[in-house]
This record gives sequence, C-alpha cells and structure tokens, in this order.
Amino acid sequence: MSRGNLRLGMDPEPEKPKITIICFDITNQSQTVQFFICSSAVFLFFILYGYMQELIFTIEGFQPFGWYLTLIQFGYYTLFGLVETRLRNITSRKIPIQTYFLLALLTLGTMGFSNASLGYLNYPTQVIFKCCKLIPVMAGSILIQGKRYGPLDFSAAVLMCVGLTLFTLADSQVQPNFNTKGITMISMALLCDAIIGNVQEKSMKNYGAHNAEVVLFSYSIGFLYLLIVMGATGDLAEGIQFFSQVIPTFLLLYKLIVCWQNPKKLYGYALTFSLTGYLGIQIVLTLVRTCGAFAAVTVTTCRKAVTIIVSFLFFSKPFTFQYLWSGLLVILGIYLNLFSKKHPMSFSDLEISIERCIRMIKMRIYAKRYGARHYMANV
Repeated sequence: MSRGNLRLGMDPEPEKPKITIICFDITNQSQTVQFFICSSAVFLFFILYGYMQELIFTIEGFQPFGWYLTLIQFGYYTLFGLVETRLRNITSRKIPIQTYFLLALLTLGTMGFSNASLGYLNYPTQVIFKCCKLIPVMAGSILIQGKRYGPLDFSAAVLMCVGLTLFTLADSQVQPNFNTKGITMISMALLCDAIIGNVQEKSMKNYGAHNAEVVLFSYSIGFLYLLIVMGATGDLAEGIQFFSQVIPTFLLLYKLIVCWQNPKKLYGYALTFSLTGYLGIQIVLTLVRTCGAFAAVTVTTCRKAVTIIVSFLFFSKPFTFQYLWSGLLVILGIYLNLFSKKHPMSFSDLEISIERCIRMIKMRIYAKRYGARHYMANV
C-alpha cells in the first residue's frame, strides 16, 4: 500500500488465507480452478481409501472388528496430524476445546459406525446409504448457518437421493444382504455426517483454524473416547488378540515391513487405509473452506458413485441394469447442482420464469387461433 494511503488512514487490504493441497499452494488460483483441483484429489485418495476399506473386510473373520479398525485409524490420524502441525509450526489452538469435544464425537460416530456397518452390509449398500446425506446436510446448513438454497439445489438433492435409493432397491433384489443392525449403524453415521460438515465450516470460518489443527484435535480426542469405551467393554482386548493372530510379530516396525511383503497382513492395510483417508480428509476440509459444505458433499457423493463402480470391477458382485439408469439419475442430479452454482436461481426467479413461460404459451396459442383472421381483417 502507498504512503499516501497510510497518511489518509486507510486500512490495508486483508491478506487472503493461504490455501494448500498437500504441499502445493493454490491460493492465487480462481475458485473454479481450486474446486477442480480439490475435487480431483478427493477422487484419487478416497477411491483408494474405499478400495482398501472393502479389501480389509474381505479378510475372513474380520467383520466384528470394525471399531478396532476405527481405533487404529484414529491413532494414525492423530500421529499424522501431530507431524503436520509441527511441520507447519502450528503451536496454538484457535477453536475452543468444547467445540472439539463435539467434533470428535461426531467424527467418531461418522467413521466408527461407517466402518462397523460393513460387518453387516455389503460395500455398495453402505456407500449408497451414506450418499443420502445430501438432504440432511442442506437441512443442517439452513438450521446451523442460516443458509438459503434455490430450487435447483433442492431438485439436485432429490434427484441424487432418488437415484441412489433406486440403486439400493436394485441391490436388495439381486443380493439381499440387508441387516437391521447394519442399517441402524449406517443411519447413525449418516446423521453424524450431516451435522459435522456444517459445524466444521462454521468453526473454521469463525476462528480461522488450519486443517491440521482440526484433524489433530478431532481425531486425538475421538481416539481417547473410543479407547476408553473399548477398554471398558472388552472389545479392545479382542481386537488386539485378532490382529496378533493374523500378524504373529511383536514389533510394529516389523509388522509394517512384513505387511508390504505379504498383502494379507492387516497393519499394512490399515496404514494405507489411514494414510489415504487422512490426505482425503485434509482436501475435503480445504474444499469445505473454499466452496462450502454443500459443494463438498456433492463432490464426495459423486466420488462414492465412482467408488461403487470400482467395487464392482475389483470385487465379484451380481449386476443388474437397474444400477445403470439409477446411476444416471445421480449424474443428472450432480449436473443440476453444478449448473445451479454457475446460474443461481431463487424461488422468486423460478416463479417469474414459470409465469413468463405460461404467458408465451398462451400468446402462441392465441396467435395460431386468431392470427390468420386478424390478418384478413386488416387487409
């Protein structure tokens, strides 16, 4: 800023908050470019994440140990977050600890119930249920942040959820693997997921916290929650015993080395699963910060559809063409949502457009009926 402006007492322009994807600075890019970079990275890491998650649950006898996998995952995330905060020289906490207690509980509910549900539901069904969080997120944005959405946003959400629901019905016909306990778990994960995005967005905007801080405190507190509960119920000892049977070693370093040599070793799977999930979460938080919770949910929902395709390609499952046209409804909903971001429309605009269309139709009908007669009269 010039000295003249300083003499006049003008305030300097506020600096843009720095936005990075892993090690790449994208602060100076346009919002559209930031959106496409974040979306591509979300697809990459979460498709790998989904593949590893399903692969782990194909191991014989692993189905009851979803919560123990969540404990390991939270432990890795805590370690990754601690390393990142040190590398970025983040020494102070910006968001109140009470908010992190809530975020940790919601995060634990989202990931814990989601992992545990795979012991009772097949992977595509679990993913389809999670995709239905689009409408709850919109409701949460309206109630928590006071946001307002237009008719195109609501239409996109309805189309996506209808398409995904039809996908679920098709799955129930060709592979009836539904379980009441699994449905309850994934519904709880869905409820937590609908709230957490809006709480994260509001907290990060109000306090200007970095992604690494949010991840570190959310998952470290969530790790302590789960460790206490599993220790009290005895599930912790059972999980350790199962992993010890699969990996008969004593040193974690040796476990990780053996895991890369033998793909049937669980801790190597858990490390890859956690690392891809951690990087994916960081990018989703960046997407929430730059484009909002609803846009982030739209991208992650689309990613889930691609993950389902990958699941069918790499893991044997029955197929029906109802999957195809149900997926087309989802794609139409995603396109409508992206269109609404570029051409926003309110309900008043929709009402005006409808009235204009009705007026044009009436004029054309009137012209066809009376146009020739009026022409002859004028002659």
